[in-house]
Amino acid sequence: MIRLLVIAVLVVQTLCLSVASAQETATSAPMSSGVFQAPVILDGSELFLLRGVSGMPAERRALEVHERLVQVATASNSNTVNIQKREERFGFVILADGVEILTVTQADAALEKIDLALLADVHAKVIKEAILSYRSERSDKARIEGAIYALGWTLAFALFTFLGFLLRRFLNTRITRLVHRNLAEVESATRAHVRADAIAALIRFGINFVLLSIFFLGVYYYLSFILLAFAETRYVAQLLLTYVTRPVLNIVLGFFNYLPNLVTLLIIAAVTQYIIRGLRIFFEAVEAGSFEIGNFERHWVIPTFNIVRAILILIALVFAFPYIPGSESAAFQGLTILVGAMLSLGSNSVMNNLISGLFVIYRRSTSIGDRIKIGEHLGDVVEIKMMETHLRSIKNELISIPNAQLLNSEVVNYSKHADANGLLVHTTVGIGYEEPTEKVEAMLIEAARRTNGLKNRPAPFVLWAALADYAVNYQINAYTTQGAIIPRIKSDLHRNILDVFTENGVQIMTPSYVADPPDAKVATAPWDGKLAHQDSGEKEHSKA
Repeated sequence: MIRLLVIAVLVVQTLCLSVASAQETATSAPMSSGVFQAPVILDGSELFLLRGVSGMPAERRALEVHERLVQVATASNSNTVNIQKREERFGFVILADGVEILTVTQADAALEKIDLALLADVHAKVIKEAILSYRSERSDKARIEGAIYALGWTLAFALFTFLGFLLRRFLNTRITRLVHRNLAEVESATRAHVRADAIAALIRFGINFVLLSIFFLGVYYYLSFILLAFAETRYVAQLLLTYVTRPVLNIVLGFFNYLPNLVTLLIIAAVTQYIIRGLRIFFEAVEAGSFEIGNFERHWVIPTFNIVRAILILIALVFAFPYIPGSESAAFQGLTILVGAMLSLGSNSVMNNLISGLFVIYRRSTSIGDRIKIGEHLGDVVEIKMMETHLRSIKNELISIPNAQLLNSEVVNYSKHADANGLLVHTTVGIGYEEPTEKVEAMLIEAARRTNGLKNRPAPFVLWAALADYAVNYQINAYTTQGAIIPRIKSDLHRNILDVFTENGVQIMTPSYVADPPDAKVATAPWDGKLAHQDSGEKEHSKA
């Protein structure tokens, strides 16, 4: 209720400002076709227009006529008024109860485009009716009727406010119950990702906003009707009603006048949506394998559909632009230019990644599911978007790489081979010069054959990588077609090399060597399969 009172106070302040502006504009004069003219207004009713000259502006002349009318109308409570018309050199002088009200000149007749005598008769009749109406509106009977009228509107507004308050409370309670009842399962299934209270609060906010707007209009029209009940404030009430009613009517009429363009926009939208739906069905069939289009790869389906859809939407916008409200206005065109300039200045990196994304998608070097290496990042491609590519690393990390970086960097693809032999997995070990080279090569080849994932054909082979200071660096090479598990294959290869060399009593001298130790650094006995903490744990368990 406090908020409603605050709103009512703000409305009253607005009305007070409107009263001041109305009093200032009551005698204002419009300019029409270069002729200065001003209306004579009494109790909010425009009586007639007067022509002005340089020595007597139209506003001043109309104000003097208004003051004389008020003077005559307030001088008596009689139900009659004596109107006289006297012809003089400048025109016809109109008198009311002996008071000169107006001189109708030939310039006034030229403005109205009628005969001077006829115009004087019309003005005399209008002046008489205006004075009688002014007196009637200020009689005791009229003031009692105005008070009753204002009281009736006050009671109606009180009832309106009370019903609005009840409706607001009912809707808030009802919305909360409906949201909790209908979204309880969703909230439980999503583990509180969807909060019923938040949704209910959002809906209540929208309902309260609508009700508050209706209440504001109610206060506005209530005060306008109250002012309309009394003659002294009737002109202000008419202005206030015009301030709101005319824009609302313009909006309604504008909406009905816009219906043909709206129908055209709906047709363009319906046709565009229908075409996009048909293309979606076609591309889904291509993705499912029902249609084959040459070398068109399946992972191109979604990006291609998105590109075609965007092009169709842009074409539809071009066709729909002339039918959008205000599209021909300078403000709308200026806003369009501003948005275009902002996009062009601020989207260089965005467009770079977007264009790079198209090259990444269609150049066939990288596909979804491939294991690739970009700089320090190694992982499987899980998604290729227009702006970025997502990798899942071997540690199950999700890595987002901008497409511009992907296009401008060296990419190692472990899933696509240069030929049918596959990829070469290699590692280097340093063995002393005293060991027979044939024996070392045989041990390395044996370690490669023991490693799962490495191919026996083509056979593994050994390269002499370097003759170092204290050892010969041997490089074992073997083919594999399982690029996705190369880290695991390399790990197994290293373990098998160590096992084979230990079995044959050969010491690996990588990575450094200082001097020959008294005993070779190899395992002297096989492992029994138990760890130290396992032995102690079993002893403690047996003691218990």
